[in-house]
Amino acid sequence: MAHTIHQKLESTISSVIKGQGDLVNKILCCFAAGGHLLLEDYPGTGKTTLAKALAESISGANFKRIQFTPDLLPSDILGVSILDPRTSEFKFQKGPIFSNILLADEINRASPRTQSALLEVMAEKQATIEGITHQFNDLFFVIATQNPVEFRGTYPLPEAQMDRFMMQCSLGYVEADQEIAILTDQQTGLHPIDSVKADITIEEVTQWQRDVAQIHISEELKRYIVSLVGATRELPEIKLAASPRASLALMKVSQAMSYMQAQDFVTPDIIQACAVEVIAHRLVLDADAKYSGKSAKSIVQTLIAEAPVPA
Repeated sequence: MAHTIHQKLESTISSVIKGQGDLVNKILCCFAAGGHLLLEDYPGTGKTTLAKALAESISGANFKRIQFTPDLLPSDILGVSILDPRTSEFKFQKGPIFSNILLADEINRASPRTQSALLEVMAEKQATIEGITHQFNDLFFVIATQNPVEFRGTYPLPEAQMDRFMMQCSLGYVEADQEIAILTDQQTGLHPIDSVKADITIEEVTQWQRDVAQIHISEELKRYIVSLVGATRELPEIKLAASPRASLALMKVSQAMSYMQAQDFVTPDIIQACAVEVIAHRLVLDADAKYSGKSAKSIVQTLIAEAPVPA
């Protein structure tokens, strides 16, 4: 059943997002692993459409979208108590964060104070609002999109916020033939997302996530993951290295990818295939490293190439 769920989701999203098969698989790995996803790319590459396609594929899923702007307040995300004039009592009005799948669109256009409203719920599936703790459902998935930080009117995400995202991916521009296919699909004025059918239930998705967590990973490969992540803490050009949360995320994503490849256990090549998207966005480089042309992705790729691989 879980393999069927993966195949259905992959087929649905790929029918809407052209030419991104490998990336769609990694995004579904993040979803299956129970994490949250950050999509960074230029406007018009399909970030928002991808999130909507995923949400539309799941029957009964409560989907909310927040358009982040500089004047957005934390209460616009979490909710606020409003005085009811008929009863003279305050009633709490839930914000859009109370959902199953949340699209935080252009998250880096809001101030860091507003961005941080997502921290507690992303890490603990609960939100403390006005002294009251609200618990969230088993299925809670944040897809945040951001434009490159060089864009006018953007704020870099705080390091703590970046660490809450299990993976960071980029869509990029598609090939010419695939872009022509996009034009063909929409030349009549209809969008492919309008034909998406929700034939997967929330219960099936949560069972899929539980099955993924049962994939075996050996002690040697756990040590391999810890050594990869730990190596970022020994490099002088890195001001902020990856935390143990990165090790946990890499293990879970590797389990998910193994499951989707119909394997009962994790292998080193799967860990290597996931490592860049899981680790790189958590690193903060010093100024000298940035000006010398180094990037977090290239550093992680070097660590993967140099780290001893378990037999």
